[in-house]
Amino acid sequence: MKIIIAGAGAMGSRFGIMLHRGGNDVTLVDGWPAHVEAIRQNGLKANFNGEDITEHIPVMLQSEVKSDTKADLIILFTKSMQLAQMLQDVKPLIAENTKILCLLNGIGHEDTIEKYIPMKNIFIGNTMWTAGLVGPGEVKLFGNGSVELQNLGQDQEDAAKDLAKTLSESGLNAKYSDNIHYSIYRKACVNGTMNCLCSILDVNMAEFGATKPAHDIVVTVVNEFAAVAKHEGVDLDVKEVVEHVESCFDPDTIGKHYPSMYQDLINNHRLTEIDYINGAVSRKGKKYNIPTPYCDLLTQLIHCKEDILGAK
Repeated sequence: MKIIIAGAGAMGSRFGIMLHRGGNDVTLVDGWPAHVEAIRQNGLKANFNGEDITEHIPVMLQSEVKSDTKADLIILFTKSMQLAQMLQDVKPLIAENTKILCLLNGIGHEDTIEKYIPMKNIFIGNTMWTAGLVGPGEVKLFGNGSVELQNLGQDQEDAAKDLAKTLSESGLNAKYSDNIHYSIYRKACVNGTMNCLCSILDVNMAEFGATKPAHDIVVTVVNEFAAVAKHEGVDLDVKEVVEHVESCFDPDTIGKHYPSMYQDLINNHRLTEIDYINGAVSRKGKKYNIPTPYCDLLTQLIHCKEDILGAK
């Protein structure tokens, strides 16, 4: 399968490596010149569960995309605030039957995607895989994960199941979901706690989990997400979601991981996706007249930290 990874950061690199090793024709597309040049010159380097590997995968800048070859599948891994520009840049690679799989963090990305892609070709999902960007052309991949995905278009269930099969054949543990919006909100609860709190407190997930207030903070934030989700027809099981979030604290699994927002903001001084996670809950709360004081504050604190660090 001809697969384009649109956004070859930490997670995009993971999927690119695993799909390439699985025998697919993979091309990476990214907007960071130093990253693209490093991959071109030296291959994509990864510490893959303790093993140092190098994969030689074709790569191009967004500005270099041409219509020479159409893609069978484009997997979106760009940052949320860069989604519209990425979709515009990869338009030359999109044919009538090109499928788009969005695995971005956050809520509501289908509203942007459907401006560029027919609904029948849009698939959304989430992933519990982790990855870290060490530097240009180098990533750290550890632990296990999974993918859930669903079609947005009517009568595309078989196509969604075929996509899941393709991903699973490369070890990505993908499955079809008939309620992906539940899974997306559930994942957003992880991001809406671990990402922003670890970034604000300058800790990994295990270190945050070891603090006395951690449980109460997680419960409060998850309840705010759940209140907004319920208004949109998604009934989160708060107790189960809290347990799911707190499973991230385990240092023997992923607890020592620094979330992607931490990597962007603290390590690389980049703007974050907070407006598409806690910020989205905050905006929706105002729209639905639902109080979301913790999400309001966490969003503002991350923006303060962006300003302090000169994030761009």
